[in-house]
This record gives sequence, structure tokens and C-alpha cells, in this order.
Amino acid sequence: MADFAPGLVTVFGGSGFIGTQVVRALARRGWRVRVAARNAKSAPVLHMAGDVGQVQVVRCDITDKAAVAEAVRGADAVINLVGILFETGGRKFQTLHVQGATNVAEAAAAAGVKRLTQISAIGADADGKADYARTKGEAEAAVRAAFPGAVIVRPSIVFGSGDQFLNRFAAMASWSPVLPLIGGGQTKFQPVYVADAAEAIARATVAPEAVGETYELGGPSVWTFEDILKFILRETNRRNILLPLPFPVARMIGSLAQIPAMIGLAPQLTKDQVTLLETDNVVSPGAKGLADLGVEPSGIEAIAPGYLWRYRAGGQYAESPAA
Repeated sequence: MADFAPGLVTVFGGSGFIGTQVVRALARRGWRVRVAARNAKSAPVLHMAGDVGQVQVVRCDITDKAAVAEAVRGADAVINLVGILFETGGRKFQTLHVQGATNVAEAAAAAGVKRLTQISAIGADADGKADYARTKGEAEAAVRAAFPGAVIVRPSIVFGSGDQFLNRFAAMASWSPVLPLIGGGQTKFQPVYVADAAEAIARATVAPEAVGETYELGGPSVWTFEDILKFILRETNRRNILLPLPFPVARMIGSLAQIPAMIGLAPQLTKDQVTLLETDNVVSPGAKGLADLGVEPSGIEAIAPGYLWRYRAGGQYAESPAA
């Protein structure tokens, strides 16, 4: 069966790192895209993601059921990308991940939306130890209960020019002589390029065979946390010390480091993030993934040097690292 014809798609969280790429992927397919964002004024660049008038940005708080219902009205498809990596005073995992996803799924079902895609994460587990993983798992269950044919997409760590992973540690390396090898640095990741993840999400939303399926998105290579830090240091021409940090110690530091989040600032590390690092973040054996959606993955080595140069010791025009 062919993909269903482009119509109107509502994208919650479409102004974020992954969301902006998803909006572009949908616009290229001829969809009219309604981006539902908490702060509509913060996403003016999205109007240029398609032809004139193809992308519309509307204000919507995902915790407001009435606003969510209005945002999905008339839509043929809905995608929910809303998520946070750490909690702040007014933004909690339970509220945004679980209640927000429930609001979207229930509104989509009530509006007769044909397709719903919920963006989750590898490691999502309603019984998980980390609050992030647990609420992502609870959100999956809530979405499937309200909209049984929903597509679940679970990316591994997502990298790209605006990511919060490689950029975070590259920035840290520019001011700190020491980088923490949390748990010894042996946690495994399968980083996926943001454009590949966005393309997969767009395809999963329209492919008939994707109805009710779960996809785990990982790149072509598995990296340890230590491998990634060493890669960042090579690309930025730095010689920082990699200091092994046992999980119990890291959790104690994370408890203190997350204090800025209480006043709305981004913490360098949280206790919950340390707990997440206790489990590998790779595609499960036998899981459907990028290949099933016809997406050829790009590796970190091919993409990341194109933006990590900005952290290079000696500045932009410093000598490139040796091959």
C-alpha cells in the first residue's frame, strides 16, 4: 500500500531540536504543517521550512486539554515530540511526558485523526529506575491505550549541530581541565543523526505498515561514553583529563549540580541523568529501526566535525586534528 496523501499534520514540539527537522521533512513531502509550540513567538524560522503559508505556528501548552484539542482540529496526522531532559520548577516529567502525551492521544482519537506518532526514547520503561525513562514508558502505555494504532519511535542519543550531548561536553572541555567518565565511561550508546531521525519519523507517520509499530532508531555504530569523550577531545584539539567517576559519587554530584534547575537554569548534570547512564542506550536485538523505514544512517565521524570545530583549542582557524 502507498503512503496516504499529504494533508494537514499537527506537530507538538515542532520548534525543538528534532522537531524543526521533522517539520522540514514533512514540508518536503507536501504536507501542510501546524506547529503547536508553547511559545509561538520563539519559532519564526519555521515559517521558512516550507513554501509560503505551508507551515503555521500556533501557541499551545500541551498540558491544556482545550488548547490541545484545538491544535489537532482538522488534522489528518499528529506527531508528539514534546519532552524534557531535566526538570525545572514548573516543568516536570510526569506532567509533560505522561499527561501531555495522554492529552494529545485522547484529543487525536476524539478528532478522528488518521495517524498518531509518539516520540519516546530507547530505554523507555514504565518500571524504570530513572524518572525520565519511567515517564517515557508510562507515556507509551497511555498513548496506546487512547490510540491503539499509534506509532512509537524511540531514538537513541540524537546528535547534530544543535544537540545537547556532544555540544555540552565539548563546551565543558573548553573550560574544565577534567571531564567525568561517569560509571567508568563504559555505558554504550548508538547515536543517531537528527536528520536521519526526522526522516524516519516522517516516514513512520505516513507508511501504512507502520500502524501500531514501535521503531528504535540508532546510528551505524555503537560507542562507549569514553569513546565519545575521546572523539570530542580529538576533534577539538584538547588534552583534558578523563576522570573515572563511580556511579554513587556521580549521583551525589548530580544531586548538587541539578540545583540550578530549581530556578529554571540548565544543570550540567542531574541525579536522574546519572541513573540513566547505568543502562546501555542501544537498539534492542530484533527491533524495527531505520532500515525498516528505508533510511541509511549517517555516523558521528561524518557529521560531528562539521560543528565541533567551534570548540577547537585555538579557535575556528586552528589546525584540524590529525586523521
